[in-house]
Amino acid sequence: MTSVANAHARAGRAHRPAPALVFAFLVVLLIAVAVGSMTIGAAGIPLPRLLAAFGLGTGDAAAIARDEVVLWSIRFPRIALAGIVGALLAAGGATMQGLFRNPLADPALVGVSSGAALAAAITIVVGDRYVVGHLASVPFEILPFAAFCGALVTTMILYRIATRHNRTSIAIFLLGGLAIAALANAGIGLLVFLSDDRQLRDITFWMLGSLGGATWSKVATIFPFLIASIMAGWIICRGLDLLALGESEAFHSGIAVERLKRLSIVLIAAVTGAAVSVSGVIGFIGIVVPHLLRLVIGPGHRMLLPASMLLGASLMMGADSLARVLAAPAEIPIGIITAVIGSPFFLYLLLRQRSLVSL
Repeated sequence: MTSVANAHARAGRAHRPAPALVFAFLVVLLIAVAVGSMTIGAAGIPLPRLLAAFGLGTGDAAAIARDEVVLWSIRFPRIALAGIVGALLAAGGATMQGLFRNPLADPALVGVSSGAALAAAITIVVGDRYVVGHLASVPFEILPFAAFCGALVTTMILYRIATRHNRTSIAIFLLGGLAIAALANAGIGLLVFLSDDRQLRDITFWMLGSLGGATWSKVATIFPFLIASIMAGWIICRGLDLLALGESEAFHSGIAVERLKRLSIVLIAAVTGAAVSVSGVIGFIGIVVPHLLRLVIGPGHRMLLPASMLLGASLMMGADSLARVLAAPAEIPIGIITAVIGSPFFLYLLLRQRSLVSL
């Protein structure tokens, strides 16, 4: 049986494309999606005018000046924010699937996204009513900070629940996350019931996700998280590979398993909280992207983590473009787009897992 499994594994590796070829394709895909995102929207910018706005062509001076304003004030920060958010969510998903040794794991399962959304909803309803009720609304800059604090507090609570005698139980961490997510969603439901029409629209943003408020300041806020996630991913990739063999095997291979768990949990909370703080709750990127790439390049996290970040960025930029044009001039919440893409894929994963178990 073992020889048959090894034969299948060797056959799978033999049919995988070279990593350099995969990364080249992902980089080209990222550039193509970014260029496409620049050209479409309420103010369409055809490719010749886009080239003129970059100084690579000629055209009407007034139109070029308008295109430059649209690109630098609206499109570029939105594309950059979409790319970073997609990369962070995909990195969180790949890390969590490696930590739990389960391709169905998703950061949303541990309640980090729900905790962030609950903190934002509390700020909108309670803060608007009792703290800054004399203002037209809660200053928008406060909401990302509140959401990020909600993600951190959720992670700290989960970590305290799951850790005993300096040992962190991944199973308890996951089950505690499910309970906290349910509690946070109940709190959000109560706040929706208490909110007025304007507050309800603001809460909807955090529940369904949107990149409509993208600014360069938001890009600058979460860019350090992108750098930190790349560095942390490089540190933990070997440990996650060995953890797939089992905790005992990883320990005897020289991996500090508890330290690896803590670092992975902090990374998942940080990247998910940072992404939710600027875009609201956006699901399925973290589960679809890593699993899809695992089928192509294999389970090794040294390749899987950076590849997931590239594909996550492309997928998020593409989903945001669809959100802008499908119901123009209105915008569809991006969480709906990702759910439409991710839900069938998630069902496919469940059916595939069931068939494997039945074998």
